[in-house]
Amino acid sequence: MPKIVDHKQRKQQIAEATWNVILKKGIGGATVRAVAAEANVSLGSLRHYFSTQDELLLYAMNLVKEQVSKRIDTILKSGSSPELTSIRILLELIPYNQESETEMSVWFHFVTANIPSKHQADDGVLEGIQRIMTGLYQAGRLHKAVNLDIETERLYALVDGLALHAMLNSNRLSKNKIKQVIVGHMNTLFLQPVEEANV
Repeated sequence: MPKIVDHKQRKQQIAEATWNVILKKGIGGATVRAVAAEANVSLGSLRHYFSTQDELLLYAMNLVKEQVSKRIDTILKSGSSPELTSIRILLELIPYNQESETEMSVWFHFVTANIPSKHQADDGVLEGIQRIMTGLYQAGRLHKAVNLDIETERLYALVDGLALHAMLNSNRLSKNKIKQVIVGHMNTLFLQPVEEANV
């Protein structure tokens, strides 16, 4: 009986092998041949899924966003308060564990690579933060004096800065300190502050 292949799973396996190659050799080293070797598949098998290197890189890039989106969807369905939900989502946008560290490192390679403009990496972080802040503001969860536009930009800068520092020097910026910074900042905006222990 022929072996049944889960094509979606195989594509994800190849994309994750692409991540590994990118982390070792950079975007330029992520050739179809190198990825096939990393994924332990034949070149012909890889080309069955991705006919060009560009197609492979685009899929690998989008997989990073997809993985983060799945985790955020789980948080949104958890039934937590809007305050706790927003903090937990913000923490997903920062390298907070081994999984997100890998994803962020790969994403950083995409952002800094000289790839065609039609595939420029857009991580969706700004849009996500805008949605979080607008939702909290409209739900009356923030102080009335909050300037939504300014505080959205400030939060975006904070998240981006923490993400970059966590990636470049994870030994200095611990998981606990990242959480303290995010919770502390958001508590200056919330009408009802949250306990860090509940995050």
